[in-house]
Amino acid sequence: MNIKAICLGVTLALSTVGGQALAGALKEPNTMRPFYTDTSMKTMKPLEEFKAVFFGMPAEKQAQMKGECAGEIEQPFTAFCANVNTLGGHN
Repeated sequence: MNIKAICLGVTLALSTVGGQALAGALKEPNTMRPFYTDTSMKTMKPLEEFKAVFFGMPAEKQAQMKGECAGEIEQPFTAFCANVNTLGGHN
């Protein structure tokens, strides 16, 4: 019985960690917050400020965002990805 409980716990923990890793940069509030003027993340910064934030990020995070914006984009990220694509992402 204890072995089953341990295995179940490990499986749940791994799926939770894996799910967070698969969520992507676009769904990480701490990554996205600097691109917005308000805490509710409803109003994006103007392109020049957006550009400064984007190019101030590590290259890996920029590449991750470009890759996510190259795929099928969910509705809340359309305008964000349009800016990323303008800055050299995929069009």
